[in-house]
Amino acid sequence: MKVLIALVLTITLLSCNVEPEPIQYGTDACHTCKMTLMDKKFGAELVTEKGKVYKFDDVNCMLSFYNSNEASEQYKYRLVVDFAEPGKLIEANDAFYLKSSEIKSPMASQVAAFGKKENMEELKKQLKGIYLVWGELVTQYK
Repeated sequence: MKVLIALVLTITLLSCNVEPEPIQYGTDACHTCKMTLMDKKFGAELVTEKGKVYKFDDVNCMLSFYNSNEASEQYKYRLVVDFAEPGKLIEANDAFYLKSSEIKSPMASQVAAFGKKENMEELKKQLKGIYLVWGELVTQYK
């Protein structure tokens, strides 16, 4: 009986493991605009405390949803794709953002996210863009 209880508790705990999901480019659709995610340099993901995963093709689609009344849930993960490492999800709050009219993102946000500041700075010089942090980015899309 103790073994059965331990097994049930273990299965229950494992099933409650809330984790991000890799973006399946060419298959996954944006929760906001319904377009298929295609460009591995862009994308975003919100994962609720309960484990519901929302995927987005561009940071402005994510922020449109994030700032809406519809998004009343608490998020365990707020993730964006690292422009310098296509397909790699990074924590949105810790990312470095570059906004430039030269950045051709899927939904025209003109924003790229970077995991390393030096990668962002290198492209910023080339594109004469504006550096933003998470709080500034969230405010721009309210």
